[in-house]
Order: sequence, then structure tokens, then C-alpha cells
Amino acid sequence: MPTLNAFGFVVDDMPATLAFYRLLGLDIPASADGEAHVEATLDGGVRVLFDTVDVVRSFMDWEPPSGGHRMGLAFLCDGPADVDATYARVVAAGYEGVKAPWDAFWGQRYAQVHDPDGNPVDLFAPLDR
Repeated sequence: MPTLNAFGFVVDDMPATLAFYRLLGLDIPASADGEAHVEATLDGGVRVLFDTVDVVRSFMDWEPPSGGHRMGLAFLCDGPADVDATYARVVAAGYEGVKAPWDAFWGQRYAQVHDPDGNPVDLFAPLDR
């Protein structure tokens, strides 16, 4: 049976994308900013892959999606205050805040930002943490 081992992003601006995900805790060395393909291994061994448009187009016809996103990420924060602090840190760094932190009816502190390529990234924590 296949095992999910990696998921990837096609990026327009590698340094900006890596800087964004470093703010969210991914361990990516600064030396990777000049690379066209970058991998980061998460706890548990799953990898996140970042490829420039040129790399992806080198092996397939690729056009950016239009009209919405097909995938989003959600980052568990250390608690409601960490959701607020992470959102503030990401927006202060110049990235797009989509929905400021709020207490969601499903029992979580929640916020949403966009990465440099417009992918939605949710920040959340249980309200009772």
C-alpha cells in the first residue's frame, strides 16, 4: 500500500516562499533560497517540496490554477495566544492576512493567511489550551 511521503508547492519566488514557511517553523536553511528545488522534512518524516515554475515546466505542461485554490494547510499553534502572535508576526512580515484571529464556533482560535503564491494557510489552536 502506498504511503504519503511528500506534498509539493509550485512557487513563483523561492526566497519569499521559504521565508514565509520559516515564520511558521519549518527548518529550511537560508542557503536554500537560491535553489530551484527545496525539501524540508517534517516531524514524522513527511516532506514538503518546493519547486520553481521553471522546474515544474521542465517536465510537464503547467499553468497556475485560476478561480480558487485546490489545497490548503493548517498549522497547530501552542494555544489561542500563539494563534494571535503567529498571525501578527506573519502579517507584520508583509504577508497577506486573510482572516484575523477569531474564536470559531467549533471550539478553536482560528486565523488565515496566504503564502506568497496565494495558498491559504490556517493557524489554529483549541480554545481550552
